[in-house]
Amino acid sequence: MSRKVAVITGASRGIGRACAMELASHGYEVVINFVQNEAAAMETVEAIKASGGSAYPFRADVANAEEASALIKFSLSLTGRIDVLVNNAAISVVGLFTDITADTEKRLFDVNLMGTLNCTKAVLPYMIREQSGAIVNVSSMWGQVGASCEVHYSTAKAAIIGFTKALAKEVAPSGIRVNCVAPGVIDTEMNAHLSPDDLQTLADEIPMGRLGSPAEVAECVRFLCDSASYVTGQVIAPNGGYIT
Repeated sequence: MSRKVAVITGASRGIGRACAMELASHGYEVVINFVQNEAAAMETVEAIKASGGSAYPFRADVANAEEASALIKFSLSLTGRIDVLVNNAAISVVGLFTDITADTEKRLFDVNLMGTLNCTKAVLPYMIREQSGAIVNVSSMWGQVGASCEVHYSTAKAAIIGFTKALAKEVAPSGIRVNCVAPGVIDTEMNAHLSPDDLQTLADEIPMGRLGSPAEVAECVRFLCDSASYVTGQVIAPNGGYIT
């Protein structure tokens, strides 16, 4: 029997890389999607191989429907199956709502929201035919409560939560589960624009007293992939108690 296959978008670093490492350590063959940072993607691939796992890099801008479809076709070509899709690819933009240009606005929604829709639309025909599959969408706590100076990001991440809940109902009769992870403040490059003082201030506001790690988010993702057979349409929020 073929090993399970997981496709992870935006998997060259941060939460995506942690998800790839976590799933690979539990027997999945992992497709590492990236769009720009090929070197980081290859580092992830080599780290997984060094641990005895299997990983395959594939460049695709998931904001483009044709490239998202190519990603899914490549993944199916490996073993003829896709068991898990993790829609993680995202970009963030910090600034006043009125200062964000139309081009930046479009790119953010194309990657964060349409990338999720494009990959899901491409993989669903296969999962429906197999009557099996798990899709995990990565949102954010800002998609739950909103963030000043991250209005577009918050809006896109809120849309992912709505998409998750609606699609879960639509495809549950086909044996497909769709869930969402909404991380809090995680120690990744996406927060590199924050100063050490800003990060400490955030940590002080979190009941658990620290930022989360990508590995802790990845553990939630794997739970939704492997152990949550009666869970669909739900949002798990690893945020240290920052919002409840």
